Amino acid sequence: MARMTLDQLEIFLATAEHLHFTKAAEALYITQPAVSAAIASLENEYGVKLFHRVGRHIEITETGRLLQLEAQRILTQVTLTERGLAEFNDLQRGELQLGSSLTIGNYWLPAKISDFQERYPAIKINCTLANTEEICLGTANGRFDLALIEGEVKSDLTHCLEQESVGSDRLLIIVGRSHPWYKREAIELPELVETPWVMRESGSGTQQRFEEALRNWGIDLQILKVTLLLNTGEMVKAIIENSSAAAGISESLSRIYAPFFKNKTPSALSNPRLSSFRADVVIS
Repeated sequence: MARMTLDQLEIFLATAEHLHFTKAAEALYITQPAVSAAIASLENEYGVKLFHRVGRHIEITETGRLLQLEAQRILTQVTLTERGLAEFNDLQRGELQLGSSLTIGNYWLPAKISDFQERYPAIKINCTLANTEEICLGTANGRFDLALIEGEVKSDLTHCLEQESVGSDRLLIIVGRSHPWYKREAIELPELVETPWVMRESGSGTQQRFEEALRNWGIDLQILKVTLLLNTGEMVKAIIENSSAAAGISESLSRIYAPFFKNKTPSALSNPRLSSFRADVVIS
């Protein structure tokens, strides 16, 4: 029995994606007969049907779907293996799949990437931004080589991820010019439940840290007047700028938009660490 080859699997996956022999050939820069021959060779060798021919169109079979999943896994592992071998070459070449939570990725990470690229210009960096929960899951699944987050790794992922603190930032309560707190230097903790709030979505590292601070202050999140849940710091900033609500955001974001906002420190805050959060490296 002849062994299936990586070329055959690549051709099969392209055909399964496009469901068209000619389009698969164009995507791979090979001829259409070469695609047809590779698919026919797999079907004949293993006595299965991978595609149904319906007129001028094709449809993938259940057997084909099984092979599609396995072929994707195999080729992903081959890519990871090739990358791993390249990394032994003293960072002279290679590729880094980097994941980052949104706040870090937008305001802390760009300068670090620029510095890295100056030192290692031949290393290609592919950076994906999402909320902390998505980035942790992607790292655990092998999508990212390492990731940067400002929240906590969920307990069900701690067995497969390592976490190390590499930086720090502060979490600030901010209000816009139209808020009653804007001209005040400090507020009392009980006042936090009296104002509307704009918050980040569940899964956001910034939101995790804000909820942690509330717990440390003895404030139940459920009694706050949450009027909006948004999925980026930029959206929070835009809303707060012209509203009478408050928000908890990264100091890095606050510094950028300082003319529009006033940072508020609850006067009953006894431990400054409660308003700080970390930038963590997560490695699968």
